[in-house]
Amino acid sequence: MAPLTASPSLVRILPCWGATSEDPYRRIESCSPRSKASPVPSSNSDSGGLNAPSRAEPSRQGLGPILLTLFIDLVGFSIIFPLFPAILDSYRGDPWLEGWLETLRSLSPQIDEPRLVVLFGGVLGSIYSLLQFLLSPFWGSLSDRIGRRPVLLITIWGNLMAALLWAFSGNFALLVLSRVLAGIAGGNISAATAAVADLTPGPERARGMGLIGASFGLGFILGPAIGGALSLIDMTPLWPAAEGGSLLATSSFTAAALGVCVLSAINWLWVWFRLKETRPAGYPPRPVRWQISLGGRWGKQVMRAQLANLIFLIGFSGMEFTLAFLVQQRFSWHSADIAVMFVAIGLTLALVQGGLSRPLARVCGPHVTSRIGISLVIVGLMGVAISTSEWKLWLSLLPLSIGAAMVMPMLSTIVSQAVGPQQQGEVLGNFRSLGSLARAFGPLLAAILYWQVGPAAPYWVSAAILLIPFWLLAGGLARKS
Repeated sequence: MAPLTASPSLVRILPCWGATSEDPYRRIESCSPRSKASPVPSSNSDSGGLNAPSRAEPSRQGLGPILLTLFIDLVGFSIIFPLFPAILDSYRGDPWLEGWLETLRSLSPQIDEPRLVVLFGGVLGSIYSLLQFLLSPFWGSLSDRIGRRPVLLITIWGNLMAALLWAFSGNFALLVLSRVLAGIAGGNISAATAAVADLTPGPERARGMGLIGASFGLGFILGPAIGGALSLIDMTPLWPAAEGGSLLATSSFTAAALGVCVLSAINWLWVWFRLKETRPAGYPPRPVRWQISLGGRWGKQVMRAQLANLIFLIGFSGMEFTLAFLVQQRFSWHSADIAVMFVAIGLTLALVQGGLSRPLARVCGPHVTSRIGISLVIVGLMGVAISTSEWKLWLSLLPLSIGAAMVMPMLSTIVSQAVGPQQQGEVLGNFRSLGSLARAFGPLLAAILYWQVGPAAPYWVSAAILLIPFWLLAGGLARKS
């Protein structure tokens, strides 16, 4: 057998893994562009347990359970939107709820009941996003240390328990506790995103980020639809609350919560039996970090993309929150009309992110693609602001939806490609946590503008601030060139 150094092809391959490997042939097989997707033999068992064997080759079969995890995260966030009025009615008289409502009334004594419900929903929804923001870097960093698979199993189980608690919450305090637990577990989007990055290396990274965006889009579409449909099944008679209140009871939203339980159970079993560890082998364990930042330690390109993502989502989430109020006020739309609008937006997001983003990124690159997307969103926001008829609104929503679908996966692609495989979880954890922070505060800022200045104000302001991420990405493109 010829010595290893006799092959020029092997000599070219070695530098991408380093010259001091304990098992050079395994490293070469993992790194070679000619290698197939066959797994590398391991002394560990291939199934069961939190710590399944590390893989040397990415397996696209593992994308399914990971994308389902991301889908459920979005469903868990959005399924509650159509249920807010029913939830408020269910807990009327509860000391916790009445205390919250009195606090909100004291902030604006003139607020009417519909606006009070919206404000209540915003506060309750912000709990989820804020906890995602705080926990996403932790879960991402932990996945860099112990692996993606154990983190996903722990957090999916947490989502299952949160939904089960929500299903049988007989008082408002348990409902809030369930949202807290769901927000903590929902921080697993960083570990799931890192796992997708593990399975889609190099030029396939844009495809992986596009699939993540498609999962988010589908969760956005089906979450409110699932909640609305299952709320038609009233399970209150099965275990009604006692006259003076109960700790556990069924309600009109129990069926929706149980639907999330079923999805989470399927997700957990799929990850347990089908997902192998995706974190690349051969890297030393990294310390678990709680630090949240714009990512300056990873370089200016990451910092620019992180800041662009934060500002973009503040503007976009504010639009999402106020759009229902806008069409209700301007066009007298009912809940069914609003549902159709959001389904159309979500479907466009999913289709563009799943099909158009990847080929466009291959031709133009992620920086140019994201700038094109931001330009389309700005045009759409200004169009919505001046829409005086329904056809103008629909025409404006088209570039807005297409542009948003192009921006979000490209920003995560830029961040992911700027760091090594051993840092994917940590850097993407920061990326997703900043997105959660934007979704927590963007709607609140937009609501203030809407009620204090006017319905068009959030859209003009959002269009203006999106010039900042456009400029940041232009600077990143020039630096990269």
